Amino acid sequence: MTSDVTLTGAAQGVANTQTQSIKLAEDFSQFLTLLTTQLQNQDPMNPMDSTEFTNQLVQFSQVEQAINTNQKLDDLLSLQLGSISSVALGYVGMDVTYTSAEMNWDGAKPVDIFYNLESGAKVAKANIYNEAGDLIRSMEAPKAAGPQQTTWDGKDDDGNVVPEGTYTLKIDAVDNDDKPITEIATAVSGNVRGIESQNGVIFLLIGQRAVALNTVIQAKTATAAPETPPTTPDDGTDTGETEEPDGEDSA
Repeated sequence: MTSDVTLTGAAQGVANTQTQSIKLAEDFSQFLTLLTTQLQNQDPMNPMDSTEFTNQLVQFSQVEQAINTNQKLDDLLSLQLGSISSVALGYVGMDVTYTSAEMNWDGAKPVDIFYNLESGAKVAKANIYNEAGDLIRSMEAPKAAGPQQTTWDGKDDDGNVVPEGTYTLKIDAVDNDDKPITEIATAVSGNVRGIESQNGVIFLLIGQRAVALNTVIQAKTATAAPETPPTTPDDGTDTGETEEPDGEDSA
């Protein structure tokens, strides 16, 4: 699938700066017209005080410098987004692991689940919830202290394959004193189908989820979903081979 990179945040920033620059030019033109008119019609015996319009000229200059600074920042942001987008495009088509409790099930490829236990657990379960918040699968999970991994095959507790979509992971564990172990960090795997930019932040598109690039902790070449080998039913079909009968040869 072709990836669409939408630099909406940077484009909006550039548009705002251009609008401000045009508005400043219009205001400055009107100011000069008024100032010229005042100077032409002032009383020669009582000339107007130049302090006020000098201050106004200084203010216009300060605003112009601020807009010029914004333009340079917009240029730097566009260059940065372009560079980050080039890097992010390299993830398209790859399997990545990212820190999150939300994961995408594509209907075929099992989802790898990673978590970390600060201490050993008496009981540990990986619970999977659908978008409605219903518990659809509860799996026994490794209980040893440290980084752990398990895999969800996309099935519910009845062994049925669930629909494609976004699911939420929660690791529930209790220690040897039957006290809940809280704040268990989790990470999940998924395949990147594209990238996009939102308000200057680059995201990887995994299923219907937009995953921030800075949450990716691992990337590898995509592997095909495991296929179930076809089975040949034993229906007693004749293969065409004949078996020699036992006994004496016929005359």
